[in-house]
Amino acid sequence: MGQGINQAGAQTVDRGAFYLGCAVWAYKGWVGDFYPVGTTSSKFLARYSQQLSMVECNSTFYAVPKPETLHRWREQVAPDFRFCPKFPRDLTHQGLLVPQVAAAQKFIEQMQELGDNLGCLFIQLPPQYDRPQFEDLQQFLAILSQKALSQYPKLSLALEVRHPSWFQPGTTEKLNQVLAANRLSRVILDTRPIYAQPRTIGLDCRKPNLPVQFATTEDHVLVRFISHPDRHRNQPYLQEWVEYIARWLSQGKTIYFAMHCPQEEYSPGNALILRQLLEKAGIVVLPEPILTDSERSITNPQQLELF
Repeated sequence: MGQGINQAGAQTVDRGAFYLGCAVWAYKGWVGDFYPVGTTSSKFLARYSQQLSMVECNSTFYAVPKPETLHRWREQVAPDFRFCPKFPRDLTHQGLLVPQVAAAQKFIEQMQELGDNLGCLFIQLPPQYDRPQFEDLQQFLAILSQKALSQYPKLSLALEVRHPSWFQPGTTEKLNQVLAANRLSRVILDTRPIYAQPRTIGLDCRKPNLPVQFATTEDHVLVRFISHPDRHRNQPYLQEWVEYIARWLSQGKTIYFAMHCPQEEYSPGNALILRQLLEKAGIVVLPEPILTDSERSITNPQQLELF
């Protein structure tokens, strides 16, 4: 999804690529808001792709879609839309990773059915997978990247770690070096809006409270932003992300930004708010959304001035 950064009096320059989306598209609670009243589930993906340019495929974490399903997904989106599938839990959450290399390679091959609509494939490690498994992780990534990237040179891979030991000084730098050596990016998980004080009573978030790792290890970046239902709580963090996105785009990086929320009905509106903040900063984001009346209310420029 091409974009440009507008300099004062200068022509827009298309250097990087930015994709914005949510974790899912098949959410019935969006009908009447993000999706027009009467939208059927068979039209969700097509409607979603008219307003956002990427989606995480969390469904692949639970089951690998059949080739005909992947082909049907492709038929419903534009050529510049991107899917970012998560590796299956049977592969990533069963102990050591090295024994799963063949299964990981097979999953990568299966996802090629998405063709040019395939974005960044990402591996999410369970919370119990920690620093003592470093050698297993290093071997797994080395073998997988050698096999997968030799077969699919344009493949984008990312890794998300969830145990606090990976964020300790020394370990985090070493992990980043391993990722860079094997051409993987490090998933950037940002849960600050949820865990910042004062905490919201009754807000259930299963994402871990971990430091934000802003370092990039590859030319592609996958950000998973866990937003708050109250958009005012997101504002300072989204504004910070605008600065990082602008910097990375100027460096020619491809960015996949997935907006999450513990209350899923707020995710699209929060994504559209980020879109507007980026455009106010001179960053063009495609596609031009087809907004419902409710969405226009959520992203009214005058409301943003109140933040």
